[in-house]
Amino acid sequence: MLSRTAENLYWLARYVERAEYLARTIDATLRVTALPAAYIGKTNEWDSALLTAGVAASFYQTYEEANEHNVVDYLSFSVDNPSSIRNCIEAARLNSRSVRTALTSEMWDTINAAWIELQAVWSKGTSTREDLAKFLRFVQETSLRFDGSAYRTMLRNDAYWFSRLGLHLERADNTARILDVKYHVLLPEEEHVGGPLDFYQWSSILRSVSALTAYHWVYRETLKPWLVADLLILNSTLPRSLASCYDNLTRNLDQIGVAYGRQGPAQRHARGIRNRLEHSNMNDIFQHGVHEFIQEFITDNSRLGEIITKQYLI
Repeated sequence: MLSRTAENLYWLARYVERAEYLARTIDATLRVTALPAAYIGKTNEWDSALLTAGVAASFYQTYEEANEHNVVDYLSFSVDNPSSIRNCIEAARLNSRSVRTALTSEMWDTINAAWIELQAVWSKGTSTREDLAKFLRFVQETSLRFDGSAYRTMLRNDAYWFSRLGLHLERADNTARILDVKYHVLLPEEEHVGGPLDFYQWSSILRSVSALTAYHWVYRETLKPWLVADLLILNSTLPRSLASCYDNLTRNLDQIGVAYGRQGPAQRHARGIRNRLEHSNMNDIFQHGVHEFIQEFITDNSRLGEIITKQYLI
């Protein structure tokens, strides 16, 4: 496979996953801000949404206040935000068009139809909460259809493996950033862990990764920060957990290594991160510091992306 083709497949999957993640983040933030002030305290949930998405600095170059209208517009429709949902879908379509022959017809139809609907229906944004809810459902359903099409119709060859690399690398980064923002931004210093504010913020985080029901299935008790962290970091049965992402990343990189007859730094780096997750427990993570652990993970995850690029995509 040409490195350019592999790069297009890799970034196609990343952009689709990022668009869904942003839609889930907005949806979760809307749910929290709809609660009475007594439940959500004095925190600015829209500011936390920007920090989670990693675009706070660029946002404040354009807007003065992080409110619902400004943040939704910037994360969803802004042409000036490279990571907005609109730009992610457009970039995904450009990448898919470049590798049209490497995609199945179902995958291409999903991305192309989403791009056409984006231009025809959502080009001017949304004017009501109802329209916004429809838009967020449209984005999430597009991602689910694309992911399902890839899983059900692609040959298990290098095209499939490179697209999975992009998906799981992006997913791991998103989950880690959500956790990091929770521990350092959302909960005010005067609030006690386990209070009403804490409960609703953790609920919003689990909703943003579609894991609220899974939490109750696994732990069968009320929301507790250390159990939520355990689920999202170490529980490999949850598809969006860090452990699950690295199980998949390691497996796909190994399959690429076998196909091309050579292992390399990407395989070694991914195995190192997976082994560290496998041998970690929440007591050690809390003693070391959750923020420090997650920041180290984000750095290592970003480094893996750089190594994959150097090893395969350029």
